[in-house]
Amino acid sequence: MKMKKLSSKGFRYFWSYLRAYPKELIAAGLFGIISGAAVVLMTYYIGVSVDLLIGAGQVDFTGLFHILMLFGGILLLTVVSQWVIQILGNRIAYRSVAEIRKDTFEHLNRLPLRYFDQTAHGNIVSRFTNDMDNVSVTISAVFIQLFSGVSTLVLALAFMLYLNTWLTIVVLVATPIIFTVMWLVARASQHNFSSQQKITGELSGFINERIRNQKIVKAFQQENTSQELFEAINQRLYVEGQKAQFSSSLTNPLSRVVDHLAYIAVGLVGGLLALNGHSGVTIGVISSFTIYASQFTKPFIEISGITTQIQLALAGLDRAYDIIQQPIEEPDAEKARVLSEAKGAVSFRDVDFAYQEGQTLITDFNLEVEPGETIAIVGKTGAGKSTLINLLMRFYDVDKGSILIDGTDIRQITRDSLRQSFGMVLQETWLFEGSLRANLRYGRKDATDEDVFDALKKTYMYDYVARLPEGLDTRMGDRGIKISDGQRQLLTIARTMISEPDMLILDEATSSVDTLTEQKIQSAFLQMMEGRTSFVIAHRLSTIRNADKILVLDQGNILETGSHDELLAQNGYYKQLYEAQFAAEE
Repeated sequence: MKMKKLSSKGFRYFWSYLRAYPKELIAAGLFGIISGAAVVLMTYYIGVSVDLLIGAGQVDFTGLFHILMLFGGILLLTVVSQWVIQILGNRIAYRSVAEIRKDTFEHLNRLPLRYFDQTAHGNIVSRFTNDMDNVSVTISAVFIQLFSGVSTLVLALAFMLYLNTWLTIVVLVATPIIFTVMWLVARASQHNFSSQQKITGELSGFINERIRNQKIVKAFQQENTSQELFEAINQRLYVEGQKAQFSSSLTNPLSRVVDHLAYIAVGLVGGLLALNGHSGVTIGVISSFTIYASQFTKPFIEISGITTQIQLALAGLDRAYDIIQQPIEEPDAEKARVLSEAKGAVSFRDVDFAYQEGQTLITDFNLEVEPGETIAIVGKTGAGKSTLINLLMRFYDVDKGSILIDGTDIRQITRDSLRQSFGMVLQETWLFEGSLRANLRYGRKDATDEDVFDALKKTYMYDYVARLPEGLDTRMGDRGIKISDGQRQLLTIARTMISEPDMLILDEATSSVDTLTEQKIQSAFLQMMEGRTSFVIAHRLSTIRNADKILVLDQGNILETGSHDELLAQNGYYKQLYEAQFAAEE
């Protein structure tokens, strides 16, 4: 029941896009009428020509010649109208799907980070590729059948009633049977197609994950395990796909059986009427009716032939609509202020937070940070270090309490200005497809090449970039130049320097950099952090020992706080952590 409701909403959602092309729809409808009329007229004159051929020595060759000339004109008209309908159908289908992709991606950008944390990335990608491709191909095919098919059906019914009522009734009896068969099979197979598309998204996510991390797979000799996992998902896709294809494939042959029975019935009833001397029933009329019977049911037969595509398209619309109906980030407060030139006074006051209800991670958290202070956050995995950053950037909102910057609750600050005030260097680096210059100026579009080169010098990447044949115009990303993880991280550090933020967040910022290079860029870091409130998450002692304040976290609570020397003197948890992790460094 839920799946039927979602399909209905997904289709209505798509229809709202189709309505944006009234001119194309009207034109396709007019040419559909022309095409249908041409087909029906041709069938009528086939019957007339048959009657002209009957009788020894009574063949009307002049009439046949005129009919053949008429056939040629009608055939040309049919071909042209079908060609125009196909062009219009393709234009409407692909334009509307392009708009859906654009709007869905726009909505995706407005979703909270929680959605991306809880949804497989490959599954999301599959909705924009496989699912939308199925929709565009199917809608194009349906349009071609729809516009000419409806007019053919209506006009064929009118001509059949004109020729003979009894034979028309025979044809009409078969039509609801075909429609019922199509509806029953489509209803039965809908769940299978939805499941198939869901597993396709799962498979896409699995492949994407394994390809991106193939180095790790090989390092741990997990090729066989990956193969087994892939085959398990692939087998489930095969089973669901086979069920879906089998159930939907029943539509066309069952519909054709009914259609052929109607064809036989027309010949039988027509023959009996002719033998009984029923007025108006001639061999030509019976010939026309056998064709009309096929034409009247043809739209249903052809639609049944693409039932598989239609079901895939409906499943794809469901999955696209699923993104659209996801709630976006809570809008900024009505009178939210724009944060500019932040001093950097940060306060956490009685903060509670849980990623999942009933599993509280942070309870009654309090922290006061003075402008310009460097706060180092240490603790074992799962202690809540990155969670504090997520809350500070409003990737997630606190469940209780408040976070203030310069005395203002961050919920009363616009998200854009809040996030723009922070410069982030994360452990996970990202360089998008584009030039090196565009990547480095990502956070500050008006930065000059001099600003870029200055940051490259501070991160010891200037000489490397200067040796590149295309310099700052060098293409980066998966299809661009290949660089090491350390070089990639140095470039992301340079990108943050160029953005000149008011405050800094460094989350394992030097995790991919060797110790010697790290020592070299410490001065650049210190220079960048000077006068700026900075939050540093790190496991390396060298990046935190000079911090103004070190927070030792455990399960979202502050166990200890103080400078490096003060915490060592306390002989507590930090000293144990230091002796376990940092002593070797020193």
